[in-house]
Amino acid sequence: MPDHNIPVPQAQGGGPEGMLATVSRRLLASWQRSEEYGVSAEVIDPVWAGSVAGDSLFYQCGQEVLTGLHQTLANEPLSLMLTDADGLVLNRFSGDTSLLRALDKVHLAPGFAFSEREAGTSGLGMALADRTPSLVRAEEHYSASLRTYTCAAVPVIDPRNGRLEGSVNITTWSKSSPELLLALAQSAASNTAALMLAKSGGQKPKAGPKGGVFRVQRGRIEPGAGTLRAMSPAWTDALDRASVALGANKVVAAVGEPGSGRATLLGQAIRQARPASRILCAAAPEPEDVEAWLSLWTPELSKPDTAVIVENVDLLPAWAVQELSARAAAAVQLPPALAGSPPAITWAMTAQELAAVPQPLAAKVETVVPVPALRERPADVMPLARYAARQTRMRDVDFTAAAEHALTGYGWPGNADELFTMVNDAALRTETIDVRHLPSRLVGRARPHLTRIEAVERDEIVRCLSRPGITVAAAATELGMSRATIYRRMARLGITAPK
Repeated sequence: MPDHNIPVPQAQGGGPEGMLATVSRRLLASWQRSEEYGVSAEVIDPVWAGSVAGDSLFYQCGQEVLTGLHQTLANEPLSLMLTDADGLVLNRFSGDTSLLRALDKVHLAPGFAFSEREAGTSGLGMALADRTPSLVRAEEHYSASLRTYTCAAVPVIDPRNGRLEGSVNITTWSKSSPELLLALAQSAASNTAALMLAKSGGQKPKAGPKGGVFRVQRGRIEPGAGTLRAMSPAWTDALDRASVALGANKVVAAVGEPGSGRATLLGQAIRQARPASRILCAAAPEPEDVEAWLSLWTPELSKPDTAVIVENVDLLPAWAVQELSARAAAAVQLPPALAGSPPAITWAMTAQELAAVPQPLAAKVETVVPVPALRERPADVMPLARYAARQTRMRDVDFTAAAEHALTGYGWPGNADELFTMVNDAALRTETIDVRHLPSRLVGRARPHLTRIEAVERDEIVRCLSRPGITVAAAATELGMSRATIYRRMARLGITAPK
């Protein structure tokens, strides 16, 4: 996000002295959090976490990247470090012995936790809290004992699942030029993520958050022909619990795996509890887009009969959470004449788990509604599939028995989002969805870890077997192999013969 200079009040009590007259908004938010955590303004007293585990893919890839970078910078007064998502320092590289001795004195060393909660404002603390590249110069550190250093850190996001794994941190003396520090850290973080993807068996990177903001129309959550009304007890029980809580003006958090339908459930619950409300759904954006994202929709909070669903609050930068919480608090303030009236807005949010909801939003949550993953609700697969198909063609779409069997027997690692994408693609091509219109991974019991050659072979066999009326013998002839060979390969690849 762009830095906006704002006045900083004079430090009071335990707050550090000598702060610059103006700082960035993100930096000020970090200082405020540091003070709330009770971090010392004078000396660092971080937590010793013991030995560091080095068996994760993130650690191994980060170690390899930093080792290579250190070899080219061995004579520079720099310290290269890898931290986990909680700020635990995992390793450290430097050829400057005086810098290493100085860093040992402030415990910026492997085995020590150095997040904002333990050490206050620093580059690595802000990078982890805000999930965005951060540079903290000498006097910008919260603790006076860190003001002899300048620190640049960049978060590392697992490209396979979007999870925050940790950060790459580069520290140098405060008198050194910091211009290239952030670029070096960004390069190392990017190379670490790329290496993780390359070593993960060819998995595709997960798309990042889009930050979409839209008004929920009735059609988005209440399909025609009652499609989402014929849902499993696991869904309806969660829906009823959320509806009752929202009707009582409580802040609700729907928790569960991404794509499990958390925002859809909250939308339905708001429609039941407050049918006259307009619903705004705001999905967490990329960290660099947060400023524009907040400016886009938070002015709407002052309008009456407004319900807000904030998706994936666990992905929001810490400074944005503070800003959002403050704007929400201002929006629900009622004039004295309206005391006792319902609040101006209804609040709900989604996250993977309650523990991942950052403060101060977590303190506002009054009801937690778990939303089970789709694999735990097999009875919901076909209602959702029919709804997705209807939304695509704007009329009912049929499914063959083979297609229903394939859909309900699949594990849905991507939850309802994966189902919707798959069914939408099939419905664009036909008005009767058969197994041949679905991806090959739904057919049979394919092994979870296939090589690329095995995956290509499996897909080609499934393509042949999916055509109407074809036999295994005919498929074998088309593929240029014997019937015995194709049966052996079907068994090895987990492909079920057509009935």
